Amino acid sequence: MDKKTRLRIAFVNQPFLYTSFPNPGDSIGIVTAQIVRRLAPNCDVIVYTPTKGKTLQKTTESHEGVDYQFIPTVSDKLLLKIINKIPGIFTTKKPDYASSFYYFTYGLIVANELKKQKIDIVHLHNFSQFIPIIRSLNPKIKIVLHMHCQWLSQLDRDAIAPRLKYADLIVGCSEFITEKVRQQFPEFASKCQTVYNGVDSHFFSKKETDEYAEQKDIKKLLFVGRVSPEKGVHVLLEAFNKVVEQFPNVSLDIVGGIGTLPKEFIIALSDDDPKVANLISFYTADPVTGETLSYYEQLQKLLSPEASKRVTFCGSVSHKKLDKYYRDADIYINSSLSEALGMPILEAMAGSLPVVGSRIGGIPEAILNEKTGFVFESGDSEALAEASLRLLRDDNLRLSMGEAGHQRAVELFSWDRIVEKLLARYENL
Repeated sequence: MDKKTRLRIAFVNQPFLYTSFPNPGDSIGIVTAQIVRRLAPNCDVIVYTPTKGKTLQKTTESHEGVDYQFIPTVSDKLLLKIINKIPGIFTTKKPDYASSFYYFTYGLIVANELKKQKIDIVHLHNFSQFIPIIRSLNPKIKIVLHMHCQWLSQLDRDAIAPRLKYADLIVGCSEFITEKVRQQFPEFASKCQTVYNGVDSHFFSKKETDEYAEQKDIKKLLFVGRVSPEKGVHVLLEAFNKVVEQFPNVSLDIVGGIGTLPKEFIIALSDDDPKVANLISFYTADPVTGETLSYYEQLQKLLSPEASKRVTFCGSVSHKKLDKYYRDADIYINSSLSEALGMPILEAMAGSLPVVGSRIGGIPEAILNEKTGFVFESGDSEALAEASLRLLRDDNLRLSMGEAGHQRAVELFSWDRIVEKLLARYENL
């Protein structure tokens, strides 16, 4: 693609979260960073993202051929505080983060910048309310809405549909997400396509096996993700209690920030999924004691005395340092009750780890059951324990599933392949 025909593409990051580009730690920031650095050789790329703290100044940085523009959000946060004081203005299906008021100034600044920069394609993450603002100031721009969660199929249809008519492409990060959107908005089904999250198969490289690694005394299980109810860490710990009883030479590393996701984001919207809706119990006071314990405190109470000696909560770890944990592990576990796809699953597969994951969301699209790992019914700690024990007891099975997972990650989920497909979709627009 020569200089005259280079596409001018802009990415709009989520407005509520500061992302430390060019080396982000949050999942959507990682998706953005991995895509744009691969688009940059053939396209002119800008990323719009919130500033850090309370600064009122817009700043610009450049890394690897990508311009990052940091947009102030102080006025938006102040407006939201005022609006949230109005009783009854928001409901479960129409929460504040789905309203047209949500970070409106951020969206307006971005829309103006897109016009100034004469952008061809704008790529939005999750927030559909920016579509009409952008379209009003940029009538010829192509708009891509990229969904990493189920919001489009869970939020009020009458509020969302008018926005989607202005989108040119609606992308789901898994076929599960994409199909949910098609079912909710059949009139826009032709606009819906799947572009998987990817993995840096060079960084999360194939695990080198040696005699020591296969015969080491303690086998290690690994979980990577937010320590929050929807991630099913309580299910994992219940399963681990059972595993320790039958296979004492085992440990578990839980890598991820400890902090409960606001119930309005997932749990309150999941009235069609009892397993997720029932997670509200982790947010409410104990009916006997009247105490409201944090999720982490409740997790501690779940562990048996023997299991507690073998579990390490590692806290937040930068994405650059995760590879060490995958290399040290023998089995990767995803115990989520709600998951669009799960990037750590792809990272574990790239690192030649067999994966045990819930049969929920896009997880079965990543794991080939009985080939690259095992898929179990979400919330079933007995089934999770059984699958883990089967892998712990069989070195050859762990090795063969890890090899198959690595091959699948490289062939289907490498960022190079993902971006190649995404660029083709851009050019079709």
